[in-house]
Amino acid sequence: MESRVLRGSVVRDAVFADLQRKVRARARPPGLAVILVGDDPASQVYVRHKSKGCEQVGFRQQTIRLPAETRQQEVLDRLARLNADPATDGILVQLPLPAHIDAEQVLLALDPRKDVDGFHPENLGRLVSGRPRFVPCTPKGILRLLAHHGVSVAGQRVAVVGRSIIVGRPLALLLGLKGPAGDATVTLCHSSTRDLPAVVQEADIVVAAMGVPGGLDRRHVRRGAVVVDVGINRIDDPAARNGTRLVGDVAPEALAGWAAAYTPVPGGVGPMTIAMLLENTWEAMVSRESTA
Repeated sequence: MESRVLRGSVVRDAVFADLQRKVRARARPPGLAVILVGDDPASQVYVRHKSKGCEQVGFRQQTIRLPAETRQQEVLDRLARLNADPATDGILVQLPLPAHIDAEQVLLALDPRKDVDGFHPENLGRLVSGRPRFVPCTPKGILRLLAHHGVSVAGQRVAVVGRSIIVGRPLALLLGLKGPAGDATVTLCHSSTRDLPAVVQEADIVVAAMGVPGGLDRRHVRRGAVVVDVGINRIDDPAARNGTRLVGDVAPEALAGWAAAYTPVPGGVGPMTIAMLLENTWEAMVSRESTA
């Protein structure tokens, strides 16, 4: 079987081109602020990609880097200033935060109208009610990626493996909503799912978002299914230049030559997350200006 590779980079480039065109037609560019506490390596890389994306599309961007020992009140004070700043349209608090900082309290302090990650309880509640304001970036990117490559989810059986608030749960909600990007029959699987291989084997579309390298294999993915691999895991590889390499949550033997189509790691879902963050920031600016 010849498998189609669903690359996110081509979709990201189309989104970036659209945003560039819109920015050139506006009096001012959107402003995105990122708060980064500590030196988590994955967060550092992600924030660099966000900065590069903002530069490409012409957004104004600032990254507030704070040491890991920063007190929670300092983070809240910084957040309050960004909430009140009219030039800041979108705010992102990079997770995870250091253990001594209550992430829930920080997210609650974020103005939901500037919550371009879509994690504020008000925005999650709007998603549950079917009236989303900002959709979390990775789930939104997955749906955009599938639509771009002509993969319809309507009427399909979809297994979402992983129940995090960042990917699994909001994606399951989106897939179940009425409309062209939804109307799927969704099973949300997790570590306590009984006989996981048998459950996932029933799916036409499999979304792997567990954060476990090679956690799904051919026992889980039926031949001819579409596989969306959200996992980005760094593993040791002596043959690699720096001694490590990136792998997904799906074993390679369940992808090329087995799946009808799949997203690669890297280069699949990852570029879409950045693109949707910038699109949400644009939408935040337009929304705030329309209600000013």
